[in-house]
Amino acid sequence: MTNSSQVREGTAQAPSPPSPPPLLKLEEFLPHRLNVLSSLVSQALTYVYARRGIGIPEWRVLVTLGEYGVMTGKAVGAHTHMHKTKVSRAVAQLEQRKLLTRRANRADLRESFLSLTPAGRAVYEELAPRALEFMDRLAEVVPQGDRAAFDRAMKQLTKRSAELVAEIERGRT
Repeated sequence: MTNSSQVREGTAQAPSPPSPPPLLKLEEFLPHRLNVLSSLVSQALTYVYARRGIGIPEWRVLVTLGEYGVMTGKAVGAHTHMHKTKVSRAVAQLEQRKLLTRRANRADLRESFLSLTPAGRAVYEELAPRALEFMDRLAEVVPQGDRAAFDRAMKQLTKRSAELVAEIERGRT
């Protein structure tokens, strides 16, 4: 609404033309929605393991070794989709806290075999049931009859994302 002084002084602004419809709505953009979901889930899950002073990368390494026993850092990185520097830092922190041990790979001295110490195994066994409870609470919003379809969709999106990454990386070389 303009006042009379603006009209007399010629300062009243004409209404701006309507904006064209957006090309992309962030709230409907699947990659953004998945990123927000991932961020919120990670943030909420932090309450399961943060009381032990463990961060997200350490948690992923701890759980991976809890599940598989002995692995190299490279294998942990591939399994968790974490960059090697993140894995390396997480391994160093877990080793410093005596939750993980390294054993040199005699066939390739550039890498080590990683495994949980008894203290690391105890932390894993303490936190894993809490993490499973969290997962159940999270998944309860998906009706039981839809869970198999949801799981298939998650696997298909993960597989397709990996394929797209591989396509992009091939294009760079």
